[in-house]
Amino acid sequence: MGDRENGFLTPRSFLIGLSFSALCALMDQYSTNVIHGSSLAIDHMAVAAIFLFFVLLLVLQLLMKLLKKLQFSSAELAGIYIMAFVGCTVSTMGLGCYFLPTIAAPKYYADAQNNWEKLLLPHIKSWLLPQDKTAVVGYFEGIPKTQAIPWQVWLIPLFSWTPFLLALYLVMICFPILMRKQWVEKERILFPLAQVPLEMARQEKRSFLFFRNKLMWLGFAIPFVIGCLIALHNYFPVFPAIKLVNTIKIFRRTQVLYFYLSFPVMGFIFLTSTEISFSLWFFALLTIVLGGWFNIAGISSTENMAVYGSPSPIFNHLGTGALVVFVFYVLWIARFHLKEVFTKTFQGIPEDNGNEILPFKTCLFTLVISFLVMLVWLTLSGLNPFLSFFFLVLAIMIFMGITRVVIEGGVPTLIAPGIAPAQLVSSFGTRWFNPSSLASLAFTFVYAADIRTFVMSAASNSLKIAEAIKRKRNLVFWAMLLSVVINIITALTINLHLGYRYGAINLNSWYFVAGPKVAFDFAKENILHPHGPNIDGWWCKIAGGGLMAILLFLRARFIWWKLHPIGWMVGSCLWIQILWFSIFISWLLKTVSLKYGGIKLYNNLKPFFLGLALGQYVVAGLWFIIDLFTGMQGNSLFWI
Repeated sequence: MGDRENGFLTPRSFLIGLSFSALCALMDQYSTNVIHGSSLAIDHMAVAAIFLFFVLLLVLQLLMKLLKKLQFSSAELAGIYIMAFVGCTVSTMGLGCYFLPTIAAPKYYADAQNNWEKLLLPHIKSWLLPQDKTAVVGYFEGIPKTQAIPWQVWLIPLFSWTPFLLALYLVMICFPILMRKQWVEKERILFPLAQVPLEMARQEKRSFLFFRNKLMWLGFAIPFVIGCLIALHNYFPVFPAIKLVNTIKIFRRTQVLYFYLSFPVMGFIFLTSTEISFSLWFFALLTIVLGGWFNIAGISSTENMAVYGSPSPIFNHLGTGALVVFVFYVLWIARFHLKEVFTKTFQGIPEDNGNEILPFKTCLFTLVISFLVMLVWLTLSGLNPFLSFFFLVLAIMIFMGITRVVIEGGVPTLIAPGIAPAQLVSSFGTRWFNPSSLASLAFTFVYAADIRTFVMSAASNSLKIAEAIKRKRNLVFWAMLLSVVINIITALTINLHLGYRYGAINLNSWYFVAGPKVAFDFAKENILHPHGPNIDGWWCKIAGGGLMAILLFLRARFIWWKLHPIGWMVGSCLWIQILWFSIFISWLLKTVSLKYGGIKLYNNLKPFFLGLALGQYVVAGLWFIIDLFTGMQGNSLFWI
């Protein structure tokens, strides 16, 4: 019996998966920075990965009945998708578009107005950033085509950052492995984002069942046709302009209420529980109303939280407190599982973890060693050792909390209510931060600020998808790690090439101009204006965590209690407040279908809603290719 029948990851699936990972980086770098089109790898569900997987299955659907060798097993298809999916998390927002501009920004953007040259540059370790000012200027402003790209200038910072980034991604892959049994087998979390690739890959008699479902194609057609009309309007204004978002100003025009139709959000939210979907839109509206009342009553905060997370500093603290308590709760309910892991690791008891892609012992020691590597690296970069420890703990907790919301709540577009660098400065005050620590903290914005996508959430969903792989499951770990490495190499290579050929300041304005300035302006402001711990912020965090504890208690003790705690944790996040209407529609449709048609009608409707998500991703990928050949710019069909 061959590898395909046994459920192995075969060499061809590895090659295709790694090729897809590199291709995802290529597609998204060009879409984001050259044609300024749709964002193809910006969310917890990546457009590029789904699009390439769809194209592959479509080709196989057409050809595998003719050529038996083209038949792929479920294990092979799962491996291919996992590599593309996990790789996408570092293509642009996850690292690829933030890394080079951020480490080069202090040299290029320092001027007499911001005074970075005196306040920041003397306190930045030389190995953190390129030292050749001419090469840095060439990256941001471009060089003649006849001039060679100075690759060697970037080698020292790239190699210097490698140990930290490798350790970071090992932590992000290993933590979900430790929690897989608890989340998948014991808690039976739904993993809505994993359902699209799982359903797409289901086969029967050399045919993909998903492509034979008429309701799926009906759902697929709605965003596909609307997306094509939007794209055609950008080419030919005679086509009607379609708006998917409207806003109204409320509370004396101090708050904005969004009405946004997001087909992927509607599709994935339909797969989650009605308690979660109800709580998401309920707490989004509640925090909007509370924010409006605060504005009218004059309750506000001018604290600098570096623009990320919840827009209001008050809700930034409330949400962060809620997240910390929620993460402790997640670990608490997993205490028996974690006790078993530690017992078997330290007492030498044989492990019964045949379903894991890495032995618990190996996974646990990898986590510890990786954490120590990151701790030492941050200390060497200039951050106080005490602060380095608390920064890492808080950053990992934020990654864990958002990962749990993604795998349980099915929200493909999500950020944290607060970010670790800003919360650390707010909580401890600048007394603990000398200029070197603040300068070092600015570099953490590369991976710990705009976390709209990151490896941990993709790895967690991938472990659910990897259930199709029955043997040699350790290959899944290497598949995920290699896909991250290949994607980073590809993305940074392309990023350097585009910067020197087009001038980075002419690429995406957020990644190359505004974003890097946020990090170092944050450090500069805290150097110029030292302050103690924000006591009001602490009280807000305590209040947010206290309300989270009450919600968790009520949910655990009363079966009739319908408010899910994750709604409170992320309800104040900008993207949830923008997407509340799509979440509401999906919740309403699912509630009605379950009430009047039962579970049978719900199961029959699932392909339709999966088609809504798939159609949006495919039309965005299709028009990227069209725009690439026509030279069209600004034809963006997918953002949220």
